Amino acid sequence: MTPSQPDPAPPAPAEAGGKSADSLPGVGPALRGALARLGLATLQDLWFHLPLRYEDRTRISMIRDLRVGDTAQVEGRVEAIEKGFRFRPQLRIAVADDSSATLLLRFFHFNNAQVRQLAVGARLRCYGEVRHGQHGLEMVHPQYQRVAEDAEGAVEERLTPVYPTTEGLGHKRLGGLIGRALAQLPQDDALELIPPALREANRLTSLRDALLYVHRPPPEADLTRLGLGTHPAQQRLAFEELLAQHLSLKRLRDRLRAHAAPVLRGDGRLRKRFLAALPFAPTAAQARVAAEVARDLGESVPMLRLVQGDVGSGKTVVAALAALAAVEAGRQVALMAPTELLAEQHFLNFHKWIDPLGIEVVWLAGKLKGKARSAALAGLRGSAQIAIGTHALMQEGVEFDRLGLVIIDEQHRFGVDQRLALRDKGRAGNEIPHQLVLTATPIPRTLAMTAYADLDVSIIDELPPGRTPVATVVLNGTRRGEVVERIRAACAEGRQAYWVCTVIEESEVLEAQAAEVTHAELTAALPGMRIGLVHGRMKPAAKQAAMDAFKAGEISLLVATTVIEVGVDVPNASLMVIENAERLGLAQLHQLRGRVGRGSAKSSCVLLYQAPLSAMARQRLDVLRETNDGFRIAEKDLELRGPGEVLGTRQTGEAAFRVADLARDAHLLPAIQRAGEILLREHPDLATRLIARWVGHATRFAGA
Repeated sequence: MTPSQPDPAPPAPAEAGGKSADSLPGVGPALRGALARLGLATLQDLWFHLPLRYEDRTRISMIRDLRVGDTAQVEGRVEAIEKGFRFRPQLRIAVADDSSATLLLRFFHFNNAQVRQLAVGARLRCYGEVRHGQHGLEMVHPQYQRVAEDAEGAVEERLTPVYPTTEGLGHKRLGGLIGRALAQLPQDDALELIPPALREANRLTSLRDALLYVHRPPPEADLTRLGLGTHPAQQRLAFEELLAQHLSLKRLRDRLRAHAAPVLRGDGRLRKRFLAALPFAPTAAQARVAAEVARDLGESVPMLRLVQGDVGSGKTVVAALAALAAVEAGRQVALMAPTELLAEQHFLNFHKWIDPLGIEVVWLAGKLKGKARSAALAGLRGSAQIAIGTHALMQEGVEFDRLGLVIIDEQHRFGVDQRLALRDKGRAGNEIPHQLVLTATPIPRTLAMTAYADLDVSIIDELPPGRTPVATVVLNGTRRGEVVERIRAACAEGRQAYWVCTVIEESEVLEAQAAEVTHAELTAALPGMRIGLVHGRMKPAAKQAAMDAFKAGEISLLVATTVIEVGVDVPNASLMVIENAERLGLAQLHQLRGRVGRGSAKSSCVLLYQAPLSAMARQRLDVLRETNDGFRIAEKDLELRGPGEVLGTRQTGEAAFRVADLARDAHLLPAIQRAGEILLREHPDLATRLIARWVGHATRFAGA
């Protein structure tokens, strides 16, 4: 049965927020432009433009009661004012209140009009963070206003929301605009898109009440819970946002499955010969995942399967088995990798494994020119069965004869348009190729349940026998000499080592040892040792020659940048040194560490850091020291950096969540999955409107 196409989104009724923001008083062309930069076009957009944080201006604090770290509102009279010019201009103002205590206000950016306004005797109301200064407590650049002598000193009745804003639109003006939009917030029946039974089953408060609360919290509101995003009103909104995200991905899945795909069953003869020739037996996890992929390829609907496995778990073998199934069925395969180094590694592996089977594998990358490129392109239009390369595979002029399977490695490094361009090379009418997506960056279960809800996910959760855990130590860069001696000892025993640097050329801005400088220093410190160098600016031939020499054991120590992060397999390498490790993210550090421990020798990774360490950098390095488990590392990465960074959303087109936080709100996901099934089955029109409300027309990379 072919899944039905998604329902067309009905126009949002005016009473439910579809009315243009232009309808509000005071919205002219200039303000309309500022609102457009924030994506605010309708009243509904304004209702769901939620505060970043809150300020408590509901009371006046006495200066004598202030503590360092407080964010408070005080009111007092200017007792003294002084302009200073030590190091840079600054304005210092002493303010005292009825408690006879004094607070210093300090400004570095000011003009003469401000100086006149803040004259001695003026009564001021100030709001800011209390710090410890040279002369007691102070506020630096507080918000302030002059208070008339006869004013009664009224304070705000509710906490003050602080909204995301843009140039030309201040917080106060935007807050007023949102307040006018909220005055037109309809009653529950016109606003709710989650049916009453589902709201009751999930103990959800009304959407109207939740919106009013987060925009206008009462004075007694728990600022800590609001700051953490765990208040019931915020959780109600997070539930709906995650539900909309989940529904949008399920709809994309339906759209994909509405296409046809070639049935790639094959007779198994090539796969049997391939497995028999391998020098090792696949793990049970590899066999299980390969069977899942083969089952998908045998269907007439397009496969969209994500295979994730930790560094060294054997994803390439699974990809090769899938490719052979397609070749057995008379179809071509395209394998695309994000870097030439990784694509070259795949090409070498496939050539070694598959060439004896009589299968033609062609290589296509940007550096391929002239006759070699022409020959590769001709092969794709004719006898070539497998193409391996980089972005060059999707370029204009590249044509396949019968593309049936697309394999994408490290998919998060590609943009939506790139993946679609490669898939469409095999489009024939309503038929599109199957897609297999590989990643060596473990995706936390939390993230997979939401960001990849439209993919089938397979996990290779077992390392091949013989792989040894890597012992990780964290050392201050001042102990670099000890590490050099450790390398001398390891290489003297016949082992090999990597030394990874984070930049190529010396830089005064980045406190990192450049690869070229480090290579020269290590060559001087380790006379007689064969030391190679690899970085991204080298000519491909020179880079490949250095890698080949290292693999062949002709080089003992390889100094490299992070170009060796993926795709390099040298079982004899047992020591990895990463310099300035504090500059790299958890996932990248884990990938680099995965270059060692690929053989039977005891392996180590040394993380050298430049003091002082930030709190987050310290946490990252501690996690690496404590565990080799890629999934645990991925969960911690999600907690520290958030989903946007983990997924690489700059390239994916993924919109940031407005309310939801995948790490914080993971407990909601099982209920969201159940609610999504019910909505799609029983209330498809409401599902469509929910998607329109929260996701809009955002491009989804996983549908590519």
